[in-house]
Amino acid sequence: MPLLPLRPIGNSNLYMSGDVTIHDDAAIAPGVILRADPDSRIIISAGVCIGMGSILHAKEGTLEVETGATLGAGVLFIGKGKIGANACVGSASTILNSDLVPEQVVCPGSLLGDTSRQLERRGTQKMPAQEEDQSQSEQQAVREATNQELLPDKVDSAVTDSADNSANNASPTEPPKPEPSPSAAVTVYGQANLSRLLGTLFPHNETYKRPTQE
Repeated sequence: MPLLPLRPIGNSNLYMSGDVTIHDDAAIAPGVILRADPDSRIIISAGVCIGMGSILHAKEGTLEVETGATLGAGVLFIGKGKIGANACVGSASTILNSDLVPEQVVCPGSLLGDTSRQLERRGTQKMPAQEEDQSQSEQQAVREATNQELLPDKVDSAVTDSADNSANNASPTEPPKPEPSPSAAVTVYGQANLSRLLGTLFPHNETYKRPTQE
């Protein structure tokens, strides 16, 4: 997000309120406000440089700016804390109840110490036993219904596969062979007369003594 442009300060005076101590070697630009609430204190050490329009408001404790620290224009510090030696705070930054270590660098437009927008860590909530049992029952019912819907399809598929396998394994049927029809009796005309004649010529031959049929 782009920083808002700093407006020129019309008041060239330094405003101080409460218990404020400033070292003689500190450089403070016009329009700076140093305010300490009751039971609070502000200490500005030697070599400190505070840009124009900055506001330091001490609340519920001591706000100390150590030696050689630099605050850019439009810096806002509220609460208690310490800015370490040779630290550098960029312009238009806001600091709330925080400590800066020596030689720490804060980028322009930064926000430090804001606890109003922290994310709450919520633990995993356990489901009540009754709701858990109900949920498990519903899941079991869904599984049973799904199995019942899938079972007929599986049976039909198994029957179809079995029929296909039986058809594939069965040997091709051969056409039935026609049964031999009984041979028709052959009629020989004059068979009886011939048998009598042979029986008369060869009386000792038993073959020709069989009965004859007319």
